[in-house]
Amino acid sequence: MAHASGCSGLDYDSAMANKLVIKVTAGADAPERCSQAFTVAAVAVASGVDVSLWLTGESAWFALPGRAAEFELPHAAPLPDLLDALLAGGRVTLCTQCAARRDITEKDVLEGVRIAGAQVFVQEAMTDGTQALVY
Repeated sequence: MAHASGCSGLDYDSAMANKLVIKVTAGADAPERCSQAFTVAAVAVASGVDVSLWLTGESAWFALPGRAAEFELPHAAPLPDLLDALLAGGRVTLCTQCAARRDITEKDVLEGVRIAGAQVFVQEAMTDGTQALVY
């Protein structure tokens, strides 16, 4: 009998990515895109997916204490709640170059946020079973 994925012999669940790498490039400059990235990441974490969220560009500011609380978007989940869920159940990484351009150092960021560069992003994104999204 054929499986949902055709002749490969894999069932649908095992063919799905079980890791998600999300790069968010938007912050308060594009609030809807920013909120979508955090929302998708938090929903994935709540669904049991291994999630790695990368803060780049203007979203880099959300690595700092209190900055997520300043973000407002009507009819959207509060950014601090989404960020807390990601820090508790996933990984949050601040781009090395984005941090440097904003004079952000490891001593400045929220507990649990790491600073890493493109090599680590590529390594995570290219791992088998991983889906990468950019917002």
